[in-house]
Amino acid sequence: MSRSPAAPMPMSAPHTVRRITGADLNWALSQGWKDFNAKRGDILVLAVLYPVLGLLTAVIALNDRLLPVFFPLVAGLSVMGPAVAAGFYEIARRRGLGISSSWRYFFDPLRGRSRTPLVMLTLMSLALFGAWIAAAWIIYQATLAQVGPMTLAGGFDQLFSTPEGLNLVIIGNLVGAGFAVLTVFLTLVSFPMVVDRPVDAGTAVATSVRAVARNLPAVASWGLRVAGLLVLGSLPFFIGLAVVLPVLGYATWHLYTRLVER
Repeated sequence: MSRSPAAPMPMSAPHTVRRITGADLNWALSQGWKDFNAKRGDILVLAVLYPVLGLLTAVIALNDRLLPVFFPLVAGLSVMGPAVAAGFYEIARRRGLGISSSWRYFFDPLRGRSRTPLVMLTLMSLALFGAWIAAAWIIYQATLAQVGPMTLAGGFDQLFSTPEGLNLVIIGNLVGAGFAVLTVFLTLVSFPMVVDRPVDAGTAVATSVRAVARNLPAVASWGLRVAGLLVLGSLPFFIGLAVVLPVLGYATWHLYTRLVER
């Protein structure tokens, strides 16, 4: 067998969530870095990330009417991060068990018992992503679009030199932060949990909500660290994300092992 899952657990069994501290966050990040040094993953990220960003850039360049949704699209890709990171969770899980963790196991979550809950959680994330893009478009129509179409040549000037542009920046960031918080509640624990054990998507989401609610200060600190690393990784030209994304994927697995009793 390609997978060596944790000991089976009944679907109805309660899942105990723990309190964590800043020390647990530091530990998770350090373990994520160790996993990256051992298993890497940057080439895999580059193979997926840059074609996606290149396609988005080409589409926007050919049709600047889509420019208002370019930044929401790029920012919203983080909503899909937990789904994409399922393979990194599996590699980190296997390393933690001391069993083979070669890259041929990366897609194992999609082939075994995790497949159905992973698909359900991914559909949930896609719905969140679509709702965010729709919200961003509505905000644009209610603010900057009242001045005129956003263009490649004058986009930044329009954003920061007009009241409508400033309203777009402020409202867009506030609404985006709301979507980010909702994403953390729903996915921080749920995705690694369905990779780890035989639970349905609903149970995993409910456990994730409980774990985050019990650790709001620590999870808020985690969110700020993740946001800071993503910003650093995006400069310049998103090159650093090839390192940041795998490290965060591995680290999220280790954070999950501290948040939920296994």
